[in-house]
Amino acid sequence: MVADVIQTPKQGRDPATLERRTIAIGLDPLLTLAVLGLCVVSLVTLGGISHTQMVRQGLYLGAGMVAMLVLSRFDYSRLRELKWGLYLILLLAILVVIAAGHSLGASTRSINVSVFSFEGSEIGKVLLIVFLAAFVVDSSRKTSSRQMVARVMLLALLPTAMVIYEPDLGSALVYVAAAFAVLYIAGAAWQHLTAVLLLGIVALVLVLVVGPLVGFHTYQADRLTAFFDPGSVPASKIGAALYQQKQSLIAIGAGQKFGLGAVPNHTAANFVPLNSTDFIFAALAERFGFAGAAVVLSLYALIIWRTLRIIAAAKNLFGALVAAGVVAMLLFQVFVNVGVAVDILPVTGVTLPLMSYGGSSVLTTFLALGLLQSIHAQARIAAGTKGRVLSI
Repeated sequence: MVADVIQTPKQGRDPATLERRTIAIGLDPLLTLAVLGLCVVSLVTLGGISHTQMVRQGLYLGAGMVAMLVLSRFDYSRLRELKWGLYLILLLAILVVIAAGHSLGASTRSINVSVFSFEGSEIGKVLLIVFLAAFVVDSSRKTSSRQMVARVMLLALLPTAMVIYEPDLGSALVYVAAAFAVLYIAGAAWQHLTAVLLLGIVALVLVLVVGPLVGFHTYQADRLTAFFDPGSVPASKIGAALYQQKQSLIAIGAGQKFGLGAVPNHTAANFVPLNSTDFIFAALAERFGFAGAAVVLSLYALIIWRTLRIIAAAKNLFGALVAAGVVAMLLFQVFVNVGVAVDILPVTGVTLPLMSYGGSSVLTTFLALGLLQSIHAQARIAAGTKGRVLSI
């Protein structure tokens, strides 16, 4: 028997002859541009309020940018194996703040470390999103849709209830919004999601109605009651409940089309409470007017659009779920913060991502953006290597 002569492999059939293809792992350019634009606007706006806060915000933004760049080079899929550890860290971070945190009025939301204020509820937003995404992916084939929805919401409600206890109703609502988005992208039945939404509304009403009856943080109920039915709130409380939004509207109206610029204004004189955090949109609109506010909202719209593109391009379900949670977190915070500033929503204490002053808020947002950049980079790698199968 004559053996066949081994022929020289043809080009494209031998792995040794395949041309090496380099895949550029870069940041999403439009997403990065929008982030940089918001950082610049934040510094300029804070500069008209407090030079010290502007300098510190610059440090926070710089550290956050480094964190985003580092995380963008990391394969986010590895976080899936650490889901229970991340969940434990989430719970411990909130518990530590409750036990040893700094009290601000009736709230205990942060631990002050030098010039940095650590808020467990802020960092917990990203930790919860990653955990829920990993939990859904690992459990989706083992449970029904109804069981999945029930388990995810129970796991999300534990840290949510702890954050409400601080109390930090704004962050708690962000947790619920992120969990809802993860379930929606995971393909949960609309009947189950509707049931969850109705139960959430009932639970919120119970907390705000029953809570004051037992002496639990009555100022939150006063804010909501004053917003929806001002006539039912005693005259001694109505001013405190609505003062913030009244001053915010005055500042926004004073900005008109193009703003007052560097002229001493309403927010710079501290007539608007929390003008560098929860009501920074009022400071922005007063200084730069409708035009400046429109530019900032356009930058947020660009971030949301790019995030939706990243969801569609993600290489796996885990990445799509993480990106969905992040876009829900960002969209919810922007909508609520701006809605409160223009008096279409009651005050809940939600910061404006990348704009509001605060180390925890800034770093949390950049960690979320770093995950988005990682999902984007991994999607490019997967697309670059797709179809490179040896022909036989």
